[in-house]
Amino acid sequence: MPKFLRSRNWGGLLFLLGALVLAFTFRPWSTNAQTSSDWQSIAAERGLSEADMRAAMMTYTPSGMLDEYVMFASGGHGGQVLVIGLPSMRLLRTIAVFTPEPWQGYGYGVGEETLAGGFIDGQEITWGDTHHPALSETNGEYDGNWLFVGDKANARVAVIDLRDFETKQIVHNPLFLNDHGGTFVTQNSDYVIEGGAYGLPIASEYAPLADYQSSYRGMITFWRFDQAAGRIDYSQSFALELPPYWQDLCDSGKLVSDGWIFCNSFNTEMATGGIQAGNPPFEAGVSRNTTDYLHVINLNGAVSVFESGGAEMVNGFNLIRLETAIANNLLYFIPEPRSPHGVDIAPGGDYIVVSGKLDPHVTIYSFQRIMDAIAAGTSEFDPFGVPVLPLETTMEAQVELGLGPLHTQFDNQGYAYTSLFLDSAIARWSLGGEGYRPQDGWTLQGRIPVQYNVGHIAAAEGDTTSPDGRFLLALNKWSVDRFLSTGPLLPQNFQLIDISQPGDQLQVLYDMPITAAEPHYAQIIAASTLHAWDVYPEVGWDSQTQAVAADAVQPGTEGVTRDGNNVTVRMTVIRSHYNPEWVEIQEGDHVVWTITSLERARDATHGFGVPYYNINLSIEPGESITFEFDATRPGVFSWYCTEFCSALHLEMMGYLTIAPSR
Repeated sequence: MPKFLRSRNWGGLLFLLGALVLAFTFRPWSTNAQTSSDWQSIAAERGLSEADMRAAMMTYTPSGMLDEYVMFASGGHGGQVLVIGLPSMRLLRTIAVFTPEPWQGYGYGVGEETLAGGFIDGQEITWGDTHHPALSETNGEYDGNWLFVGDKANARVAVIDLRDFETKQIVHNPLFLNDHGGTFVTQNSDYVIEGGAYGLPIASEYAPLADYQSSYRGMITFWRFDQAAGRIDYSQSFALELPPYWQDLCDSGKLVSDGWIFCNSFNTEMATGGIQAGNPPFEAGVSRNTTDYLHVINLNGAVSVFESGGAEMVNGFNLIRLETAIANNLLYFIPEPRSPHGVDIAPGGDYIVVSGKLDPHVTIYSFQRIMDAIAAGTSEFDPFGVPVLPLETTMEAQVELGLGPLHTQFDNQGYAYTSLFLDSAIARWSLGGEGYRPQDGWTLQGRIPVQYNVGHIAAAEGDTTSPDGRFLLALNKWSVDRFLSTGPLLPQNFQLIDISQPGDQLQVLYDMPITAAEPHYAQIIAASTLHAWDVYPEVGWDSQTQAVAADAVQPGTEGVTRDGNNVTVRMTVIRSHYNPEWVEIQEGDHVVWTITSLERARDATHGFGVPYYNINLSIEPGESITFEFDATRPGVFSWYCTEFCSALHLEMMGYLTIAPSR
């Protein structure tokens, strides 16, 4: 018998239990394994270690056992949001956001109005680069009500309702064409923060690069969120003009720092590239200065300026000009390590952690020190007149972690975790301030290799005022050789890490390839906080308005009516038929078609697919959907249920006949 089992320690017990699980799970891989007692031969045959067994026990989630956490991860340039259960690492859902998605009918009969909210000056935009999903908060804690996500490519923000996990609104920023520091929310979700990215002229009007310093600007936008309506209030939202540095990530203050926003930046050099003309390329030109600027923004002050009429209307949107921001003490800079790519607020809101890609340290700023420096005043200003606070009086500490530090998350034991891109590792270090781990000081506690160039990380409830600890996820940028090759295009990878053990006892539990483009950020919420509906509250429910639709079809009112060339189709659906089953119209008709599901059973979802006319609906229990199309081609078109729903699923169909025009 192995020594670790004879000692009867917890590791041995976990090993035994894990082996028993694997004996069932992996029985097909062993030619000799006939019963669960053969776990030792299975482990030996597959080369499984004690650590492998422990990882299996930590993540194995039998059918019927629910995950403790749910992670919302950006889908990158796939334009969607991924919903993943933890610790199982099972993909539970893909939420259609900026990109049409046929399974949910998003953009194929429903969702067109939502997608159109993100079109730019009449130009249809059907892709997006989702970055930085943000869960709504109440008093600095995730409340499970809403999810926000930004589109770096087109400066858009989406609102997702977590009662049905569907996108309800997309807004486009008319003053900028890209963002990166979005989305982040204030501690009571009053504002959704959308930071900028590269310097641009306001509203993207033409200006030559030779006029960069005078004509280009940075941007941060504060979208006012109406929680009762569940929508961004465009009229009460505003932007703040910034110098033309490249704003990167942002984070919202909490508790003691509530009402303040922190964004890092790079390219304080204001480099404009031009490698083809013999100039330094951007990658060198934007990294010459030894420091860049941490942006410290007084959001409460900005709201007061906006409400008192201090904003201009530019391209149909409210903008507080840079000179107004300076005059009203809304904006301050602090030197930060060059090329930063992370700014994260500690759970108490008292410390701001910044990582510089070209500096092996994390730099920790004290919010109280920042407030003291603002009160004391400064004699230093940037070229645009923004006050620059001294680094030496605002910095609390620096901790050397390794090469390429990027992003930081927190647990419930007073530890912080920072991704190290160049070292391909996660560093654990102690927060030495009061209320954290003053006995340890600001010190590195340990590191764990993650086999990839890691970018963002996410901890369980790690962006709240009370993180849970236990699990941390590494969002990795390279797949290298960890999976079977599927051609030159390789998946990015998520790795689940156990952070429940003290010191440097960190363990990678699970590798999960992600095939839906590069993930950028994620937030992890306790599953018990979510309250998703099993079925819509009433028959005839409009999922866009979250109320019964005025045009919902009641049983007995089905049929087809005509008013000239305008045809109205009213249909109900229930296992396993549509009513009506024939719809006869004419070429040239404009058709308005409403389908209402009479189902009340959980997961009794039906589909509705029509060939040629590019219509495919997902009709959840109780839902009512209206779509329109023009009958441009005569012929016979069979519709059918695209969602397997019953034993008679194949019989669930109907005919659309379109007679040629006379």
